[in-house]
This record gives sequence, C-alpha cells and structure tokens, in this order.
Amino acid sequence: MALKGLWDRIRGKEPAQAPEQPGHPAEAYPPGSAAPAPPSVVPVPPAPPAAGTAPDFEARLPEPAGPIPEEPATAPLPPPEDAAALREALASSEPEPRPEEAAKGGWFARLKAGLSRSTARLTDAITTVFRKRRLDEEALEELEETLIGADLGVAASRRIVEGFRKTRFGREVTDEEVKAALAEAIAEILAPVAQPLVIERSHAPHVVLMVGVNGTGKTTTIAKLGQQYREQGLKVMFAAGDTFRAAAVEQLQIWGERTGCAVVVPAKQGADAAGLAHDALARAKAEGVDVLLVDTAGRLHNKSALMEELRKIIRVMRKLEPAAPHSVLLTLDATTGQNAIQQVRIFKEMVEVSGLAVTKLDGSAKGGVVVALAQEIGLPVHMVGVGEKAGDLRPFTARDFARGLVGLG
Repeated sequence: MALKGLWDRIRGKEPAQAPEQPGHPAEAYPPGSAAPAPPSVVPVPPAPPAAGTAPDFEARLPEPAGPIPEEPATAPLPPPEDAAALREALASSEPEPRPEEAAKGGWFARLKAGLSRSTARLTDAITTVFRKRRLDEEALEELEETLIGADLGVAASRRIVEGFRKTRFGREVTDEEVKAALAEAIAEILAPVAQPLVIERSHAPHVVLMVGVNGTGKTTTIAKLGQQYREQGLKVMFAAGDTFRAAAVEQLQIWGERTGCAVVVPAKQGADAAGLAHDALARAKAEGVDVLLVDTAGRLHNKSALMEELRKIIRVMRKLEPAAPHSVLLTLDATTGQNAIQQVRIFKEMVEVSGLAVTKLDGSAKGGVVVALAQEIGLPVHMVGVGEKAGDLRPFTARDFARGLVGLG
C-alpha cells in the first residue's frame, strides 16, 4: 500500500481519501443501548382529500376506532368547504371491524413503547452509574441528579433518594436492583393520584369541561373520549366551544358524525362561547344525554382575559345546572416538561381543575413530569395518551406507568 501511494504521487495523482466519519456505530452507542430517537415533531395534518375519497386517517380507524390526528399547535385544519368533502367521504365509508385486543397486555405494551424515550433518558444513566456499586453518598447524589434530569422534579427526586438512603445505604447494588426499587418508589408517589374519570349517569348529563393551552390536544381528546363512551353504551354530545377557530368546529363535526355523537356548533365564527355552552347543556338535558364534552379555545395560562372567559362559561352553565361542570379536565402536553406544573397551578386557581389528562407521552423524553405533577400538585391524573388512536388514551394506573417508565416488564 505504501509503494502504491508513492507511485501515485510520482505520477501526480492524489491518493484516495476515505470519507471522514464521526465514529464507528459500535463506539457511538455502547452495547445494549439504542441510538437516540429523533426529536419529537408535532405532526401537521395532510392536505385535505378530494371529494369522494376517504381521508388518510379514516383508513386507519379500525383499532379501536382509528387514529385521531393530533391537534396542531399552529397549523389550521382544512377550511369548511374541504371539511364538507371529508364529511361526505366519512358518511359513505363503512367502518372496518374492530379487532379484539388483550386489555392488559396490549395496553401495557403500547404504554411501555410510548415511554421508551423517557425510559432511555432515565435508565441509561442508571445503568452506567450502578454496575455492582456500593450505594454511598456519591452514588445517591448521582442518582438524584439523574432523576431531576429526567423531569421527575426536585421534590420527588429527593423523596426517592431519601428512601434509598434509609433502606439501601451502604449496600452493594446492581443497576437492575436500582430500577426495581425505583419503580416501587415511583408507584408509591403516583398511587394517590391514579384515579379514573367517573361518569355519573344520574347527572344526565355529566358535563366535562375541557381546558388547556394551545396545542395540548383538547379537541382530539374529546373525540377519543366520545368514542370510548359511545362504546360503553353512553349517549354523548360534543359542544364546539372553540368558536374562534373554524377548524376546531369542523374537526368536532367530522368526529361527531364518525362516532355517532351529536355536536352543538356556533351560529357563526367568533360567537359567544358561554352562550354556546349554555345552549348545549339545555339541549343535552332535553335529549337525555349521558355525557356532554365541552371544548374550549386553547389559551395561554398567563392571559387573564382569556382565563376570565372560562369562568364566564362556568357561570353561565350553572344557571341551568348548579353543579356544572361536574368535571374540569385539563389537558397537558407531556413534551412541555416542567412547564406543565405552572400551567396546572394557574388553571387550578382560575377554574378549579378537577383532574388531568396527560397527552403525547410518546412524543418526548419528558414523561417523568407525571411524577413531578403527582408529588407537587396532587391532582388526580385520570388518563394518559401515548398515540393517535382512541385506544391509546387510557385510564392512568400507577404501577403500570412506573414500571413502563423504568423499562421493566
């Protein structure tokens, strides 16, 4: 090879250069670990289909009711004339049969897969630090830093580390032992807040007011809940209270038709949201509806005028039903991380939030924020979402979430 290179230089040829590489994959990622997942990107809805053709998301509806496109933070949905074509296509299409799934195993597998980014962020460091190592002060300090870095929050991280200090200090431990103990400690924090959203049929209707900031998935969560309640035999109605965003109204109309849920819409864009909620409640009472799901405009939690509008909606509904709304469900986008805690505090102060729905856990490595919410806020976490399909929004269970978060089966 050396002689060939010399001969090439004598002939005036440049020797071939190997392309510069950042490093061998085996060096970049240690054995047993996976390459980091690509950054989360909020999906933008595809272009609306031509009239007479089924939309892409409709083709994926079978399990259990099909993917419901996530509500984008900024990109609008199709304009009314295109949404009309969507509705026509939906009306002419026949739903495919829904496959049966193992209720426990199927959901836990999806939950664990959805939390994979959060799991990697948490457990990779643990695996590196704890390889047959004595649990001394230095190790506990590294563990606390790892937990805080995984968005479990300072308070929850310190509580977990203090528990380790009392029960395992000075012992030699493996990374698997630490993961198992960590899952137990996390489940203990989450257990008090793992409460399903109970629908009381005696309320007729049970009113659920959906609130949250822009892009957290309020509208799509309503659609998923509506389908699930319909499958349980409940009569469901949607109220399109995001009156300033025509796309949100059209989206609810489409999914109302698809799931068989009645939809109350504003007479015109920008109509009074409180008046619409009042009319929807009156109609729901007259028609014997079991569940009324009221959508609201996405708003920043630090805008007092917009928050006051939510208070007005509640005041107006209580003129018809003093106990309404029976549930105020705050949707939180897990990708916001620790900012979710501040959102909860402000919304809780303004509109008496009764429970949380944490969405998009599959979209980032910040799933640990659910633990921080449980420790620092203590509001019920009714449900979590790890995908687009209606079946990917399920009641929150402490043990499953804790074991999924640390990667245990």
